[in-house]
Amino acid sequence: MIKTLIVDDEPDAVNFISSIITEYCPELQVIGTANSVKEGALMIQKESPDLVFLDVEMPHGSGFDLLAQFPKKKFDVVFITAFNQYAIKAIKFSALDYILKPINISEFIAAVASVVEKRSASFVQNMNYAELFENLRTILPTKLAIPTSEGMEYLNTKEIVRIEADRSYCWFHLLDGNKYLVCRNLKEYQDLLGDRNFFRPHNSHLINLEFVKKYVRQEGGYIQMTDGAQIPISRIKRELFLVQMSKLNK
Repeated sequence: MIKTLIVDDEPDAVNFISSIITEYCPELQVIGTANSVKEGALMIQKESPDLVFLDVEMPHGSGFDLLAQFPKKKFDVVFITAFNQYAIKAIKFSALDYILKPINISEFIAAVASVVEKRSASFVQNMNYAELFENLRTILPTKLAIPTSEGMEYLNTKEIVRIEADRSYCWFHLLDGNKYLVCRNLKEYQDLLGDRNFFRPHNSHLINLEFVKKYVRQEGGYIQMTDGAQIPISRIKRELFLVQMSKLNK
């Protein structure tokens, strides 16, 4: 059984989470609840949970403040938050699990399944939390955590030349020539990187505009990257691509 603690200042949310766990998550055992950062920290010290469902927004401190009190964590975390674009982006960049309020039962079950899978693989997330705190310190996170077959890689977004879709996977191509295969879809990374000079010229490609070498109109049009790759560009994306490049070069 996975010893589970719920930290949330809303009693209705605590009750709802407890009921979902009772009905749908037999692998979890709720060992306690807390309604503040202070109480949550005390419960963690006392009960040593394996998993904490942690509300991000609480009075007198955030869930992140609670985490900061445990630099060497021996528990997994699933964040719970009302829509907070800034917090969600930092969490996603750090490849951590979260659930949006109002809580959807299917999404909750999926988050639990993700935690169980990582625990069965002895997946260590302490580095991810370090990246989370770093990403929270800036409006535009700079470290992207990507899950690979060996564990996690932490990429500086400025060193990602392009990302190429391969069915339900993605290949990350880096400035140093390394590449990594990730079990995620391209749309997920488009949403994360779209506000930092990344552009999707084609369904199968997301490129860093900083590494565009030239645009060629012939043969239907394509973009040549600094790593030599020739990236096709769809007809409807050409004008927008040229506008984005002109902004970048000002």
